[in-house]
Amino acid sequence: MEQEQIKQKVLDILDHHKIGSLATVKGGKPHSRYMTFFHDGLTLYTPTSVETHKAEEIDNNPNVHVLLGYDGEGFGDAYLEIEGKAKINGSKELKDQIWNEQLSRWFAGKDDPNLSVLEIQPSEIRLMNEGKSTPVILDL
Repeated sequence: MEQEQIKQKVLDILDHHKIGSLATVKGGKPHSRYMTFFHDGLTLYTPTSVETHKAEEIDNNPNVHVLLGYDGEGFGDAYLEIEGKAKINGSKELKDQIWNEQLSRWFAGKDDPNLSVLEIQPSEIRLMNEGKSTPVILDL
């Protein structure tokens, strides 16, 4: 599979799958949880509170791993394994961009001081279960 085809498939999965797992490092061990993801190109974003364990874990070790895209339809479902570095981004512009009313379950609004955004810059993206020769790695 050509790199442009891989990139298109990766972007397609990012466009159509918003829920995935985010693993951080806690005490030298992986710590995973489900998150809602948004993206701009290959950069991932997920809302969080600055008062969560994940914010503290990322401050201590910014290395993260994301699984995104599995449909649960069978063994051949395409999905992504993404390794990257996360940072906490508190910009008003980014909060405005990702805000939706579903987040009001956890936050008082897009101006809630606890609302922050994890910004994840991928260092490696593996496309899994797509064709006969997987995984394939997207050149970044």
